[in-house]
Amino acid sequence: MSGFCFDNMEGNQRCLIIGEVAQGHDGSLGIAHAFIDAIASAGADAVKFQTHIASAESTPAEPWRVKFSLQDATRYDYWRRMEFTEAQWDGLKRHAEDRGLMFLSSPFSLEAVDMLTRVGVGAWKIASGEITNTPMLEHMAKTGLPFLISTGMSGLSEIDDTVKWVRARDLPLVLLQSTSAYPCPPEMVGLNLIPFFKTRYGCPVGLSDHSGTIYPGLAAATLGIKVLEVHVTFSREMFGPDLTASITTTELHQLVKGLQFIERMLANPVDKDKTAQETVPLRDSFTKSIVARKDLPAGTVLSEKHLVGKKPGTGIPINRMGEFTGRRLHRNVAKDEMLKEGDLGEVDE
Repeated sequence: MSGFCFDNMEGNQRCLIIGEVAQGHDGSLGIAHAFIDAIASAGADAVKFQTHIASAESTPAEPWRVKFSLQDATRYDYWRRMEFTEAQWDGLKRHAEDRGLMFLSSPFSLEAVDMLTRVGVGAWKIASGEITNTPMLEHMAKTGLPFLISTGMSGLSEIDDTVKWVRARDLPLVLLQSTSAYPCPPEMVGLNLIPFFKTRYGCPVGLSDHSGTIYPGLAAATLGIKVLEVHVTFSREMFGPDLTASITTTELHQLVKGLQFIERMLANPVDKDKTAQETVPLRDSFTKSIVARKDLPAGTVLSEKHLVGKKPGTGIPINRMGEFTGRRLHRNVAKDEMLKEGDLGEVDE
């Protein structure tokens, strides 16, 4: 399983990258397992599902958010079709760990919390719609596991209360900036809230991205996020309510590589004077020296028409050209020959 440490997140150089399957499996256990393999192969650190138990979380009258399914008469029916048994969840968790992934799943009922506690999760990922579900949060808190809280539907006062509640129970906390728009347009991603949350709450901050692109995650990495969650799909031609807010598993691989590149940049600040010294041989190849534009006999009083800058930069630097105007040559200098300090007399009056 991923060795990510929630207890010392500020000491971690790495950002935990979570591939969110959500309902991407469309109720198929086989597809759910296939997502685990694809997310692991892409280089992510964790796979996340959603654990729905229809009878425990919804009423049959729950309205559709978006009526997308021709197979399910009601949203309640859809949640029932998304259910897996405890044995099936256990198999998914073991498969994830076999592939080196942290196993996560968001619960939406007390029964789901109990089941996932028995199965085992690396932390509690709390959907933004559950941030005020105090009975369920209390149930989770008893396990002592870290809380990863999405803030998509919450204002600051609600977030303030939730952070205070978690801190009172001394639980590791990661606050995820999230916007509940599917897909989320650039204007609503809210990168400004990442440093704001860090300052306001003094806790590790992450991004739960619904843009359907890799760009917000890369930008957020430069701001020092500790967790990045992205929805994934095999193809944008697949079926499901989260499709437009998802990146492909191929794009997930690009995202992982991009974050690793950014993390290496951030972990290695550059000393400009040191790098300039190290590039002296390269500098000689690219810079220019003062040379004769044509054959110049001894006694020539130099002007700009006599001189030009040409590579390599192993002679007198071109930026000193002005020092040579009006000075008299002591010797013959051939075309393209570099001038030397001893070749010149004083300024000719």
